[in-house]
Amino acid sequence: PGSVSAAFQEYLQHLGLQDFPCGLGSWNKSRLNARRSPRAEPAGQEEAVPPGEETPEALLELLRDQHSPWALPPERSPQEQLLREVAVLTPELLHGSRVFHLFKSLRILDKGVEEVDEGLLQFQQLEELVLSANHISRVTSAHLPRTLKVLELCCNAVGDLQDLCARPPPQLQHLGLGYNQLCGPSQEKHLTVDFWPNLVSLDLSFNSLTDLQGLVSQVSTLQNLRILLLQGNPLALTPTYRGFLVDSLPKLSILDDIYIWPEERQQFHGLARQPELIRSEARVVVSIGEMKGLPNPEDFQQLEVGSEGPVITYSYCVTYEF
Repeated sequence: PGSVSAAFQEYLQHLGLQDFPCGLGSWNKSRLNARRSPRAEPAGQEEAVPPGEETPEALLELLRDQHSPWALPPERSPQEQLLREVAVLTPELLHGSRVFHLFKSLRILDKGVEEVDEGLLQFQQLEELVLSANHISRVTSAHLPRTLKVLELCCNAVGDLQDLCARPPPQLQHLGLGYNQLCGPSQEKHLTVDFWPNLVSLDLSFNSLTDLQGLVSQVSTLQNLRILLLQGNPLALTPTYRGFLVDSLPKLSILDDIYIWPEERQQFHGLARQPELIRSEARVVVSIGEMKGLPNPEDFQQLEVGSEGPVITYSYCVTYEF
């Protein structure tokens, strides 16, 4: 599927919400007809189940019993189990656009999605959207539900935040952009409180951001930011990287998955006022412990003194790709 909407429809089909024991069919048709034309039942009398049909309790048991062929594997999410049970108890809720109102969380991982289309606006209750490991290069904020609190786009091909920041969800608390193609310094201007007033967690790890001071000057406006991931960017190789961030962002609690203790904050106190210590260069030392596949020079027999035999020399070129 090329779009999120297409991937979602595949997801619904995979859950089998219209198939036994879910949905509507010969196994529960009289119950549906009774809802369409209700009649008063005598007090204390239970509704009889016609032959060939199943009670809602029996259908639910088929979904919940781990030995049932219709049970979901243990690793599947609780939301998927809830949807299937809704399809048993009130299958009419899953018809038409009403199905979108049941979702507060939507996770579509590694499904070849390339487009975040406007079909997402049908999810009027959506709070969490996870689209990791797809092929998304552009996100239009106008296609995102305004109710979103979590947006995870890890492992995609996002290289520009301009469209995402045109009108972002105002209540967003986590923005995950790790393992994308963001290059500085043009992207830092999109990471301010003007776009993300409620952001608590920001993941920018493993991109190509290079301007540490420029990034800090923008991110420091995010008054609610407590978690920041920048590891894997070239700027993380600069001297005093962690100390400068710790001192520049006093409200930060976790940097690169490592908690910031008061002792560490005291250790780096004042470093933010010394930007001259941050150079736009980095030094990488590579130590080679062992090399395989090359002959040991000591294994060659040395020619005896005065020997007139031919001399054979060997040379090797070893390259490293970073």
